[in-house]
Amino acid sequence: MFGYGGRRSNNTKYYEILGVSKNASQDEVKKAYRKSAIKNHPDKGGDPEKFKELGHAYEVLSDPEKRDIYDQYGEDALKEGMGGGGGVHNPFDIFDSLFGGGAFGGAGSSRGRRQKRGDNIVHPLMVSLEDLYNGTTKKLSLSRNILCPKCKGKGSKSGASGACYGCQGSGMKITTRHIGLGMVQQMQHICPECRGSGEIITEKDKCPRCRGSKVHQEKKVLEIHVEKGMQHGQKIVFEGQADAAPDTITGDIVFVLQLKDHPKFERRLDDLVVEHKLNLTEALCGFQFVLTHLDGRQLLIKSNPGEVIKPGHYKAINDEGMPQYGRPFMKGKLYIHFNVDFPDSGVLSPEQCRSIEAILPLRSRKHLSDMELDECEETILHDVNMNEEDKRRRQQQRYEAYDEDEDEDEDESPMPGVQCAQQ
Repeated sequence: MFGYGGRRSNNTKYYEILGVSKNASQDEVKKAYRKSAIKNHPDKGGDPEKFKELGHAYEVLSDPEKRDIYDQYGEDALKEGMGGGGGVHNPFDIFDSLFGGGAFGGAGSSRGRRQKRGDNIVHPLMVSLEDLYNGTTKKLSLSRNILCPKCKGKGSKSGASGACYGCQGSGMKITTRHIGLGMVQQMQHICPECRGSGEIITEKDKCPRCRGSKVHQEKKVLEIHVEKGMQHGQKIVFEGQADAAPDTITGDIVFVLQLKDHPKFERRLDDLVVEHKLNLTEALCGFQFVLTHLDGRQLLIKSNPGEVIKPGHYKAINDEGMPQYGRPFMKGKLYIHFNVDFPDSGVLSPEQCRSIEAILPLRSRKHLSDMELDECEETILHDVNMNEEDKRRRQQQRYEAYDEDEDEDEDESPMPGVQCAQQ
Protein backbone atom coordinates (compact mmCIF):
# COMPACT_ATOMS: atom_id res chain seq x y z
CA MET A 1 0.00 0.00 0.00
CA PHE A 2 2.84 2.38 0.90
CA GLY A 3 6.34 2.47 -0.43
CA TYR A 4 8.09 2.99 2.88
CA GLY A 5 11.66 1.78 2.57
CA GLY A 6 12.99 2.65 6.02
CA ARG A 7 13.81 0.12 8.72
CA ARG A 8 11.10 -0.86 11.19
CA SER A 9 11.16 1.26 14.35
CA ASN A 10 9.50 0.78 17.72
CA ASN A 11 5.90 -0.38 17.28
CA THR A 12 5.04 -1.32 20.90
CA LYS A 13 5.70 1.95 22.72
CA TYR A 14 2.17 3.41 22.31
CA TYR A 15 0.56 0.21 23.57
CA GLU A 16 2.85 0.29 26.64
CA ILE A 17 1.97 3.95 27.32
CA LEU A 18 -1.75 3.10 27.39
CA GLY A 19 -1.16 -0.20 29.17
CA VAL A 20 -2.96 -2.38 26.60
CA SER A 21 -1.97 -5.36 24.47
CA LYS A 22 -1.40 -5.15 20.71
CA ASN A 23 -4.64 -7.09 20.21
CA ALA A 24 -6.71 -4.59 22.23
CA SER A 25 -10.03 -3.53 20.74
CA GLN A 26 -10.97 0.11 20.08
CA ASP A 27 -13.16 0.08 23.19
CA GLU A 28 -10.27 -1.20 25.30
CA VAL A 29 -7.95 1.49 23.89
CA LYS A 30 -10.53 4.19 24.64
CA LYS A 31 -11.18 2.88 28.15
CA ALA A 32 -7.45 2.73 28.95
CA TYR A 33 -6.93 6.27 27.65
CA ARG A 34 -9.87 7.68 29.63
CA LYS A 35 -8.59 6.15 32.87
CA SER A 36 -4.97 7.29 32.46
CA ALA A 37 -5.82 10.73 31.03
CA ILE A 38 -8.06 11.65 33.98
CA LYS A 39 -5.37 10.51 36.41
CA ASN A 40 -2.59 12.46 34.66
CA HIS A 41 -4.52 15.60 33.64
CA PRO A 42 -2.40 18.67 34.60
CA ASP A 43 -5.47 20.46 35.97
CA LYS A 44 -5.70 17.67 38.53
CA GLY A 45 -2.02 17.80 39.43
CA GLY A 46 -0.91 15.17 36.91
CA ASP A 47 2.29 14.98 34.89
CA PRO A 48 2.00 17.21 31.75
CA GLU A 49 4.54 15.13 29.81
CA LYS A 50 2.74 11.89 30.61
CA PHE A 51 -0.58 13.49 29.60
CA LYS A 52 0.96 14.54 26.29
CA GLU A 53 2.28 11.01 25.64
CA LEU A 54 -1.13 9.51 26.40
CA GLY A 55 -2.83 11.87 23.94
CA HIS A 56 -0.37 11.07 21.16
CA ALA A 57 -0.63 7.31 21.75
CA TYR A 58 -4.44 7.44 21.73
CA GLU A 59 -4.49 9.62 18.60
CA VAL A 60 -2.56 6.92 16.71
CA LEU A 61 -4.18 3.77 18.10
CA SER A 62 -7.75 5.11 17.83
CA ASP A 63 -7.30 5.72 14.08
CA PRO A 64 -7.45 2.36 12.20
CA GLU A 65 -5.27 3.58 9.32
CA LYS A 66 -2.58 5.11 11.56
CA ARG A 67 -2.66 2.07 13.84
CA ASP A 68 -2.11 -0.28 10.89
CA ILE A 69 0.90 1.73 9.71
CA TYR A 70 2.28 1.90 13.25
CA ASP A 71 1.92 -1.88 13.71
CA GLN A 72 3.76 -2.57 10.44
CA TYR A 73 6.46 0.10 10.37
CA GLY A 74 6.58 1.82 13.78
CA GLU A 75 6.47 5.45 14.81
CA ASP A 76 9.18 6.61 12.36
CA ALA A 77 6.79 5.90 9.47
CA LEU A 78 4.16 8.15 11.04
CA LYS A 79 6.72 10.91 11.59
CA GLU A 80 7.66 10.79 7.91
CA GLY A 81 4.10 11.51 6.83
CA MET A 82 2.51 8.14 6.12
CA GLY A 83 -1.16 7.70 6.88
CA GLY A 84 -2.36 11.21 6.22
CA GLY A 85 0.56 13.04 7.78
CA GLY A 86 -0.29 16.02 9.89
CA GLY A 87 1.33 17.08 13.14
CA VAL A 88 0.44 15.86 16.60
CA HIS A 89 -2.77 17.44 17.87
CA ASN A 90 -3.06 19.32 21.13
CA PRO A 91 -3.47 16.69 23.92
CA PHE A 92 -6.06 18.90 25.64
CA ASP A 93 -8.16 19.01 22.44
CA ILE A 94 -8.00 15.21 22.22
CA PHE A 95 -9.11 14.97 25.85
CA ASP A 96 -11.93 17.49 25.35
CA SER A 97 -13.19 15.71 22.21
CA LEU A 98 -13.54 12.47 24.15
CA PHE A 99 -15.07 13.97 27.29
CA GLY A 100 -17.18 16.60 25.60
CA GLY A 101 -15.11 19.58 26.80
CA GLY A 102 -15.01 21.19 30.21
CA ALA A 103 -14.44 17.89 32.01
CA PHE A 104 -13.05 19.65 35.05
CA GLY A 105 -15.56 22.40 35.62
CA GLY A 106 -14.85 24.15 32.34
CA ALA A 107 -11.14 24.41 32.95
CA GLY A 108 -10.27 22.38 29.87
CA SER A 109 -12.82 23.82 27.46
CA SER A 110 -10.60 26.63 26.26
CA ARG A 111 -6.85 26.90 26.23
CA GLY A 112 -7.06 30.57 27.03
CA ARG A 113 -9.27 30.03 30.09
CA ARG A 114 -7.63 26.89 31.42
CA GLN A 115 -7.04 27.21 35.13
CA LYS A 116 -3.52 27.03 36.40
CA ARG A 117 -2.70 24.93 39.43
CA GLY A 118 -1.66 26.59 42.66
CA ASP A 119 1.55 25.68 44.45
CA ASN A 120 1.64 22.90 47.01
CA ILE A 121 2.68 23.79 50.56
CA VAL A 122 5.19 21.33 52.02
CA HIS A 123 5.82 21.02 55.77
CA PRO A 124 8.21 18.66 57.59
CA LEU A 125 6.50 16.76 60.42
CA MET A 126 8.79 15.50 63.19
CA VAL A 127 7.74 12.10 64.55
CA SER A 128 9.23 9.71 67.09
CA LEU A 129 9.77 6.00 66.60
CA GLU A 130 6.96 5.46 69.12
CA ASP A 131 4.64 7.49 66.85
CA LEU A 132 5.41 5.24 63.87
CA TYR A 133 5.11 2.06 65.96
CA ASN A 134 1.83 2.86 67.69
CA GLY A 135 0.27 5.35 65.26
CA THR A 136 -0.80 8.79 66.40
CA THR A 137 -2.85 11.86 65.51
CA LYS A 138 -1.27 15.29 65.55
CA LYS A 139 -3.13 18.58 65.32
CA LEU A 140 -1.61 21.55 63.54
CA SER A 141 -3.07 25.04 63.38
CA LEU A 142 -2.31 27.06 60.25
CA SER A 143 -3.49 30.13 58.35
CA ARG A 144 -4.38 29.97 54.67
CA ASN A 145 -6.05 32.08 52.02
CA ILE A 146 -9.55 31.20 50.87
CA LEU A 147 -11.75 32.91 48.30
CA CYS A 148 -13.49 35.81 50.01
CA PRO A 149 -16.88 34.45 51.17
CA LYS A 150 -18.54 37.86 50.87
CA CYS A 151 -17.74 38.56 47.22
CA LYS A 152 -17.09 34.90 46.30
CA GLY A 153 -13.65 35.72 44.97
CA LYS A 154 -14.79 38.53 42.66
CA GLY A 155 -13.17 41.34 44.63
CA SER A 156 -16.05 43.73 44.02
CA LYS A 157 -19.51 44.40 45.43
CA SER A 158 -21.12 44.24 42.02
CA GLY A 159 -19.25 41.12 40.98
CA ALA A 160 -17.85 42.95 37.95
CA SER A 161 -14.47 44.38 37.09
CA GLY A 162 -13.10 46.44 34.26
CA ALA A 163 -10.09 45.91 32.05
CA CYS A 164 -6.97 47.62 33.35
CA TYR A 165 -6.34 50.85 31.48
CA GLY A 166 -2.57 50.50 31.99
CA CYS A 167 -2.17 47.19 30.14
CA GLN A 168 -5.54 46.92 28.31
CA GLY A 169 -6.30 43.74 30.23
CA SER A 170 -3.14 41.81 29.32
CA GLY A 171 -1.54 42.07 32.77
CA MET A 172 1.80 42.97 31.18
CA LYS A 173 3.28 46.26 30.01
CA ILE A 174 5.95 46.81 27.41
CA THR A 175 8.31 49.75 27.72
CA THR A 176 10.84 50.84 25.12
CA ARG A 177 14.00 52.81 25.43
CA HIS A 178 16.59 54.08 22.97
CA ILE A 179 20.08 52.74 23.51
CA GLY A 180 21.81 54.75 20.79
CA LEU A 181 22.61 54.48 17.09
CA GLY A 182 18.96 54.01 16.17
CA MET A 183 18.59 50.90 18.35
CA VAL A 184 15.53 50.42 20.56
CA GLN A 185 15.23 47.98 23.46
CA GLN A 186 11.84 46.58 24.51
CA MET A 187 11.22 45.27 28.03
CA GLN A 188 8.18 43.41 29.32
CA HIS A 189 7.12 43.58 32.97
CA ILE A 190 4.07 43.06 35.16
CA CYS A 191 1.60 45.92 35.04
CA PRO A 192 1.93 47.89 38.30
CA GLU A 193 -1.68 49.16 38.19
CA CYS A 194 -3.37 45.75 38.25
CA ARG A 195 -0.40 43.68 39.51
CA GLY A 196 -0.69 41.34 36.55
CA SER A 197 -4.39 40.52 36.92
CA GLY A 198 -5.42 42.51 33.85
CA GLU A 199 -8.44 44.00 35.62
CA ILE A 200 -9.21 46.98 37.79
CA ILE A 201 -11.86 47.37 40.50
CA THR A 202 -12.86 50.90 41.36
CA GLU A 203 -12.39 52.03 44.94
CA LYS A 204 -16.16 52.44 45.41
CA ASP A 205 -16.89 48.94 44.15
CA LYS A 206 -14.23 47.10 46.18
CA CYS A 207 -15.50 44.36 48.49
CA PRO A 208 -15.47 45.76 52.05
CA ARG A 209 -14.13 42.48 53.45
CA CYS A 210 -11.20 41.67 51.15
CA ARG A 211 -10.68 45.23 49.79
CA GLY A 212 -10.47 43.89 46.23
CA SER A 213 -7.85 41.21 46.94
CA LYS A 214 -10.46 38.45 46.32
CA VAL A 215 -9.07 36.28 49.13
CA HIS A 216 -9.56 36.17 52.86
CA GLN A 217 -7.33 34.58 55.49
CA GLU A 218 -8.76 31.88 57.72
CA LYS A 219 -7.32 29.77 60.51
CA LYS A 220 -7.71 26.03 60.19
CA VAL A 221 -6.78 23.08 62.40
CA LEU A 222 -5.66 19.98 60.53
CA GLU A 223 -5.73 16.54 62.12
CA ILE A 224 -2.79 14.54 60.75
CA HIS A 225 -3.21 10.80 61.14
CA VAL A 226 0.16 9.04 61.30
CA GLU A 227 -0.54 5.38 60.63
CA LYS A 228 1.37 2.45 62.11
CA GLY A 229 4.42 1.44 60.12
CA MET A 230 4.83 4.65 58.14
CA GLN A 231 8.35 5.41 57.00
CA HIS A 232 10.75 8.34 57.31
CA GLY A 233 10.17 10.62 54.30
CA GLN A 234 6.64 9.34 53.64
CA LYS A 235 4.09 12.00 52.65
CA ILE A 236 0.65 12.71 54.08
CA VAL A 237 -1.35 14.81 51.61
CA PHE A 238 -4.34 17.09 52.24
CA GLU A 239 -5.69 17.69 48.76
CA GLY A 240 -6.90 21.20 47.89
CA GLN A 241 -6.04 22.66 51.30
CA ALA A 242 -3.27 25.08 50.28
CA ASP A 243 -3.79 28.81 49.58
CA ALA A 244 -6.71 29.48 47.25
CA ALA A 245 -6.71 32.09 44.48
CA PRO A 246 -9.19 33.13 41.77
CA ASP A 247 -9.17 31.05 38.56
CA THR A 248 -6.70 28.65 40.16
CA ILE A 249 -6.98 25.00 41.19
CA THR A 250 -5.98 25.00 44.83
CA GLY A 251 -2.80 23.08 45.59
CA ASP A 252 -2.24 20.54 48.34
CA ILE A 253 -0.73 20.70 51.80
CA VAL A 254 1.92 17.99 52.05
CA PHE A 255 3.45 16.80 55.32
CA VAL A 256 6.73 14.90 55.03
CA LEU A 257 7.52 12.63 57.99
CA GLN A 258 10.90 13.24 59.62
CA LEU A 259 11.95 10.52 62.07
CA LYS A 260 13.81 11.64 65.18
CA ASP A 261 16.70 9.54 66.49
CA HIS A 262 15.76 7.12 69.26
CA PRO A 263 18.07 6.62 72.27
CA LYS A 264 17.59 2.82 72.32
CA PHE A 265 16.03 1.43 69.14
CA GLU A 266 17.17 1.70 65.53
CA ARG A 267 14.74 1.04 62.69
CA ARG A 268 15.79 -0.95 59.63
CA LEU A 269 12.77 -1.12 57.32
CA ASP A 270 10.29 -3.36 59.19
CA ASP A 271 12.86 -4.56 61.73
CA LEU A 272 14.16 -3.04 64.95
CA VAL A 273 17.68 -3.29 66.40
CA VAL A 274 18.67 -2.64 70.00
CA GLU A 275 22.17 -2.69 71.46
CA HIS A 276 22.75 -4.44 74.80
CA LYS A 277 25.98 -4.74 76.78
CA LEU A 278 26.79 -7.84 78.86
CA ASN A 279 29.60 -8.24 81.34
CA LEU A 280 31.87 -11.24 81.04
CA THR A 281 30.03 -13.21 83.71
CA GLU A 282 26.67 -12.74 81.91
CA ALA A 283 28.20 -13.67 78.57
CA LEU A 284 29.66 -16.90 79.97
CA CYS A 285 27.17 -17.91 82.65
CA GLY A 286 23.84 -16.60 81.38
CA PHE A 287 21.79 -13.42 81.67
CA GLN A 288 18.31 -12.03 81.88
CA PHE A 289 17.03 -8.47 81.64
CA VAL A 290 13.82 -6.54 80.96
CA LEU A 291 13.44 -4.53 77.74
CA THR A 292 10.74 -1.85 77.58
CA HIS A 293 9.25 -1.93 74.08
CA LEU A 294 7.98 1.06 72.08
CA ASP A 295 4.40 0.41 73.19
CA GLY A 296 5.35 0.20 76.90
CA ARG A 297 5.27 -3.61 77.16
CA GLN A 298 7.96 -5.27 79.30
CA LEU A 299 9.82 -8.05 77.47
CA LEU A 300 11.88 -10.56 79.46
CA ILE A 301 15.08 -11.33 77.56
CA LYS A 302 17.14 -14.27 78.79
CA SER A 303 19.75 -16.70 77.51
CA ASN A 304 19.39 -20.43 77.13
CA PRO A 305 21.01 -22.61 79.83
CA GLY A 306 24.71 -23.17 79.18
CA GLU A 307 24.76 -20.73 76.25
CA VAL A 308 27.84 -18.55 75.73
CA ILE A 309 27.35 -15.15 74.06
CA LYS A 310 30.26 -13.96 71.93
CA PRO A 311 31.03 -10.25 71.30
CA GLY A 312 29.00 -8.92 68.34
CA HIS A 313 26.46 -11.77 68.56
CA TYR A 314 22.88 -11.17 67.34
CA LYS A 315 19.65 -12.70 68.63
CA ALA A 316 16.23 -12.19 67.03
CA ILE A 317 12.67 -12.18 68.40
CA ASN A 318 10.06 -12.78 65.73
CA ASP A 319 7.01 -10.48 65.39
CA GLU A 320 8.40 -7.81 67.73
CA GLY A 321 9.71 -5.46 65.05
CA MET A 322 7.89 -2.59 63.33
CA PRO A 323 4.32 -3.07 62.09
CA GLN A 324 4.03 -3.06 58.30
CA TYR A 325 2.34 -0.03 56.78
CA GLY A 326 -1.15 -0.99 55.65
CA ARG A 327 -0.87 -4.36 57.45
CA PRO A 328 -0.25 -3.39 61.09
CA PHE A 329 -0.82 -6.91 62.40
CA MET A 330 2.22 -8.10 60.44
CA LYS A 331 5.49 -7.19 62.17
CA GLY A 332 9.17 -7.58 61.47
CA LYS A 333 11.85 -8.89 63.81
CA LEU A 334 13.46 -7.38 66.88
CA TYR A 335 17.24 -7.91 66.78
CA ILE A 336 19.38 -7.65 69.90
CA HIS A 337 23.05 -6.94 69.26
CA PHE A 338 25.21 -8.05 72.18
CA ASN A 339 28.48 -6.44 73.17
CA VAL A 340 30.63 -8.01 75.89
CA ASP A 341 32.33 -5.73 78.40
CA PHE A 342 35.59 -7.35 79.46
CA PRO A 343 37.15 -6.48 82.86
CA ASP A 344 39.96 -3.93 82.99
CA SER A 345 43.58 -4.94 83.47
CA GLY A 346 44.59 -5.56 87.08
CA VAL A 347 41.07 -6.38 88.28
CA LEU A 348 41.76 -10.10 88.65
CA SER A 349 44.30 -11.33 91.19
CA PRO A 350 46.65 -14.25 90.34
CA GLU A 351 44.58 -16.53 92.58
CA GLN A 352 41.36 -15.57 90.73
CA CYS A 353 43.07 -16.16 87.39
CA ARG A 354 44.11 -19.67 88.48
CA SER A 355 40.55 -20.40 89.65
CA ILE A 356 39.08 -19.23 86.34
CA GLU A 357 41.74 -21.14 84.39
CA ALA A 358 40.71 -24.35 86.16
CA ILE A 359 37.19 -23.93 84.79
CA LEU A 360 37.85 -22.60 81.29
CA PRO A 361 39.23 -24.66 78.38
CA LEU A 362 42.95 -25.43 78.63
CA ARG A 363 45.52 -23.09 77.16
CA SER A 364 47.48 -24.01 74.07
CA ARG A 365 49.24 -27.35 74.72
CA LYS A 366 52.47 -26.21 73.11
CA HIS A 367 55.01 -25.47 75.85
CA LEU A 368 58.32 -23.73 75.15
CA SER A 369 61.50 -25.22 76.53
CA ASP A 370 64.07 -23.16 78.44
CA MET A 371 66.40 -23.30 75.43
CA GLU A 372 63.68 -21.95 73.13
CA LEU A 373 62.90 -19.20 75.60
CA ASP A 374 66.57 -18.21 75.79
CA GLU A 375 66.66 -17.76 72.00
CA CYS A 376 63.60 -15.46 72.00
CA GLU A 377 63.69 -11.68 72.32
CA GLU A 378 61.47 -10.07 74.95
CA THR A 379 58.71 -7.74 73.66
CA ILE A 380 56.42 -5.19 75.28
CA LEU A 381 52.73 -4.92 74.33
CA HIS A 382 51.17 -1.44 74.16
CA ASP A 383 47.52 -0.47 74.00
CA VAL A 384 46.61 1.23 70.72
CA ASN A 385 43.69 3.09 69.23
CA MET A 386 43.39 1.73 65.67
CA ASN A 387 41.38 4.72 64.48
CA GLU A 388 44.21 7.03 65.53
CA GLU A 389 46.75 4.69 63.95
CA ASP A 390 44.89 4.71 60.63
CA LYS A 391 44.69 8.51 60.75
CA ARG A 392 48.46 8.73 61.40
CA ARG A 393 49.21 6.42 58.45
CA ARG A 394 47.04 8.47 56.08
CA GLN A 395 48.80 11.68 57.11
CA GLN A 396 52.19 10.03 56.61
CA GLN A 397 51.20 8.89 53.11
CA ARG A 398 50.16 12.45 52.20
CA TYR A 399 53.48 13.85 53.46
CA GLU A 400 55.48 11.25 51.51
CA ALA A 401 53.52 11.92 48.32
CA TYR A 402 54.15 15.67 48.75
CA ASP A 403 57.89 15.11 49.23
CA GLU A 404 58.07 12.92 46.10
CA ASP A 405 56.37 15.64 44.02
CA GLU A 406 58.90 18.21 45.25
CA ASP A 407 61.84 15.91 44.43
CA GLU A 408 60.50 15.34 40.88
CA ASP A 409 60.12 19.08 40.32
CA GLU A 410 63.73 19.67 41.40
CA ASP A 411 65.05 16.91 39.11
CA GLU A 412 63.18 18.22 36.06
CA SER A 413 64.12 21.93 36.36
CA PRO A 414 67.60 22.69 34.92
CA MET A 415 70.08 24.80 36.86
CA PRO A 416 70.06 28.38 35.54
CA GLY A 417 73.20 29.50 33.77
CA VAL A 418 74.70 26.01 33.37
CA GLN A 419 75.37 24.66 29.86
CA CYS A 420 76.85 21.43 28.60
CA ALA A 421 80.53 21.73 27.67
CA GLN A 422 81.29 20.73 24.09
CA GLN A 423 84.66 19.76 22.70
